[in-house]
Amino acid sequence: MSNMEFNDFYSPTHEVTPLTMAVLAQFDMDGNSRTCVLEEQTDYTVLVSSSKIIDNACKYFGASLRGRQDGTRDICGLTHKAPIAVDPSSGMYFFPTTSPANPKCSWIAHSHIDQVSKVDQNETEILFKNGRRITIPVSYGSMLNQIQRTAQFRYLLDNRIKYLLKQNGEMVAEPFA
Repeated sequence: MSNMEFNDFYSPTHEVTPLTMAVLAQFDMDGNSRTCVLEEQTDYTVLVSSSKIIDNACKYFGASLRGRQDGTRDICGLTHKAPIAVDPSSGMYFFPTTSPANPKCSWIAHSHIDQVSKVDQNETEILFKNGRRITIPVSYGSMLNQIQRTAQFRYLLDNRIKYLLKQNGEMVAEPFA
């Protein structure tokens, strides 16, 4: 799964923050689902699915995973493996490695990726901006496609937000910082 060792720290819950680099689906020896949350400085293992962690993060910011997926579809037409904005004001954009309904789905934070490289036919290594590396079971082509789709979605959503702030700044009760 990775070129790094994960801490054996279990947390009942974990909040996704701008420091979250990835939310990785894992399975224990008995096949039970768990998730490793990679932060810039540490890792946490959480005993819920990766998509549930992302859904909880969306809910923390007033939406749901399903709502964020619907928003992505409305903005840029993506319906399968759609990237989402957990919180666009803090730059938290994530994309899934497979269908979010798949228990093997992991979520990668777009803003933390420095480089990706092909390991073999079905594996890709991600180099994060802080120098950490992970290998995930996704083809290089699929990974590049997800990165590009997320970049396009970010661009479109950020432009909508900027346009609204510019056009209607005086009508906004409390503008973005």
